[in-house]
Amino acid sequence: MTSQSPKTAYASIHGQKMYYEVHGNGKPLVLLHGGVAASEAFGANLPLLAASHQVIAVHMQGHGHTRDVDRPLRFETLADDVAALIEHLGLKKAAVMGYSLGGGVALQLAIRHPSLVDRLVVVSQAMKRSAWFPEVLAAFDQMATNAPMIGGHLKQSPMGKLYPEVDWEQLMRRIAEMESHDYDWSAAVAGIKAPTMLIFADADAMRPEHIVEFYKLLGGGQRDAGLDGSQRAPAQLAIVPGASHYNILATDAVGRLSASFLTS
Repeated sequence: MTSQSPKTAYASIHGQKMYYEVHGNGKPLVLLHGGVAASEAFGANLPLLAASHQVIAVHMQGHGHTRDVDRPLRFETLADDVAALIEHLGLKKAAVMGYSLGGGVALQLAIRHPSLVDRLVVVSQAMKRSAWFPEVLAAFDQMATNAPMIGGHLKQSPMGKLYPEVDWEQLMRRIAEMESHDYDWSAAVAGIKAPTMLIFADADAMRPEHIVEFYKLLGGGQRDAGLDGSQRAPAQLAIVPGASHYNILATDAVGRLSASFLTS
């Protein structure tokens, strides 16, 4: 947690009351959480980032303190929500960091609303569905069937106590339906102009060759950077050792690795 309590507010965005928190001061940085959890999932990374930025931690549709609405979850529409929030806050541009599901939303924000994205950090998210390991895709496919059981466990968990207003079974069904759709954003990713940093765990949930492909589409890994680094691409790639998709935010590694990129 930050040393001071964050400012909290709701914004009327596309028929929903979108909750967000503002931590710290400085250039704006929008944080987008993964599926199920909300802003608390960033743990020690959030106060670290708030030491140099005005961090706007968003709770997306059906997550945390933002109530669900009668609309399926889609990376694209969630990105449009975030774009509307950035404009609502009167920001010309903001850096954006997204983890997992939020990483997909951040990517779509940079693709659909490029003028709003100053810098982009994607944490542990694939740019196409086929990149996930088969067992991860199988878990996505079984999620709707398992929604009552998973939702029941979440309701009784500490996160369920933190967000008692969340319909956990419905949220799992929403995510399951969202993740059932095929996607491949490779062509659009190649056109992203915002300086981008990719952060993955060394034991992440997608194939390592996909991580390299992703980085190369952003211009990285094409040639030697030269003795003075002048030939390197604007994109950056970081691998967190000893981490997985599920605990990559458990330390402040993501915040430390991205700090100089975000402030440069």
